[in-house]
Amino acid sequence: MDYQTAQKQIQDSQKLAQDTLGKVQAFSQKLAGAAPDANTARDWGMDLRDLTLSIQQLNQQSLALLGQMGQYIQTLEGELQTHPTTQLQQRGWGGGGGFLSSMTSGLGMGVGFAAAEDVVGSLLGGL
Repeated sequence: MDYQTAQKQIQDSQKLAQDTLGKVQAFSQKLAGAAPDANTARDWGMDLRDLTLSIQQLNQQSLALLGQMGQYIQTLEGELQTHPTTQLQQRGWGGGGGFLSSMTSGLGMGVGFAAAEDVVGSLLGGL
């Protein structure tokens, strides 16, 4: 991934967030119309507002992370242009790199993705 790709990801995420907000607003209007009384409509509206705020916070954190990643990528690209390329040493099966290290890193990322799926599932499970 290069800096331009990271910037595009940020823009795509912002557009998705705006689209999601529009859909939540449309749903809010439908929900208010379907409520049996004004108190229920207000309660449902407040619940939807809380959900929307949580989604908005998640989006802001994601955008901040993508922004930091983009800055880091830009820094690395700049360093690659100013520093000569060196030959990387092969590390083999064990130790601080190689096959086993890649496997355990991959497993760790899998656990992270599973945790993220659980969070999203718990946020959207009631819909």
